[in-house]
Amino acid sequence: MNREVAIIGDRFMRPSAFIAALNDLCGPAVSCRSMELAWPDEPMEHGYKEAGFEGLKEYMGTPCDVMAHIGKAPVLITHLAPLSASMLASMPQLELVVVTRGGPVNIDLAAARAHDVKVVNTPGRNASAVAEFTIGAILSETRNITRGHEALRKGKYRGDLYRSDQVGDELSELTVGVIGYGEVGARVVHYLKMFGCRILVHDPYVHLAPPDLADGVTMAPFENLLSQSDIVTLHPRVTRETRGMINKEALAKMKVGATLINTARGPLMDYDALYEALAGGHLRGAMLETFAVEPPPPDWPLLRLPNVTLTPHIAGATSKTVRFAAHQAAEEVRRWLVGQPPINPC
Repeated sequence: MNREVAIIGDRFMRPSAFIAALNDLCGPAVSCRSMELAWPDEPMEHGYKEAGFEGLKEYMGTPCDVMAHIGKAPVLITHLAPLSASMLASMPQLELVVVTRGGPVNIDLAAARAHDVKVVNTPGRNASAVAEFTIGAILSETRNITRGHEALRKGKYRGDLYRSDQVGDELSELTVGVIGYGEVGARVVHYLKMFGCRILVHDPYVHLAPPDLADGVTMAPFENLLSQSDIVTLHPRVTRETRGMINKEALAKMKVGATLINTARGPLMDYDALYEALAGGHLRGAMLETFAVEPPPPDWPLLRLPNVTLTPHIAGATSKTVRFAAHQAAEEVRRWLVGQPPINPC
């Protein structure tokens, strides 16, 4: 029996990618209808307390538009479209929701469970992209790439970046501390090993993979990692335990002249404390890919510091991320059709 699949994509996660993957894996067993949201050309919602969307964040779309598009379809594939408790209560036909992101923060999971709606996600969809980006972020800061670029754009040729007190160090001579050893963190460790640096890892919930142990990667307590690392790069999920983990006390424990990299999530950090550490010279620099509020306000002090590299949350933005997420989503639908258990239940 042909089953309807409603797809709500956007200008990154294009609906056409999901249609192609569904056609490839499910064939005529599904029929698709698609809707494209305007993100990233228009901003998504980030709040937790919008009326009717309590508990949700990082979403786009109104209940009326989303529900009208889903219609009677038993399956929804979405990247950003929200599903609140009231929306789920109004769609008793919905059986499966595939969220094409690592964290289904746009879905009320408790309400989904209450209404017997299966929710699956696509963890690791952008892990290789973010890990590669992290290596670029480290090099941009340690080797003065950002500083040289910014000066040239302003018409200044900074020959002083060859001064011994300005030059950066090669990774082979540095200690890098990796906080979080999940899909992204483990890949960062893999890439870093090729540079010959000393690598410390902090993650109290996992063990090092045997190849990393064999190559001299070391697990370290949080405080030891901070005090010994020339570069600290963040890769944990945001949890009650990790929220604000890089605070004033943690920054004070970092080596003088160290560099901080955040390609994970904004809520991991106290940005006021980071500003003080950078402006006061305790840290050599920082690379920030994510922020507590996105976009950051134009008068945000960190935007004006010369020793910070900033990017607009684009570490996971690659075409491979889209193809991989589309394949994962289509595989979850295929398994649902034939009664197999999901690979990534939420």
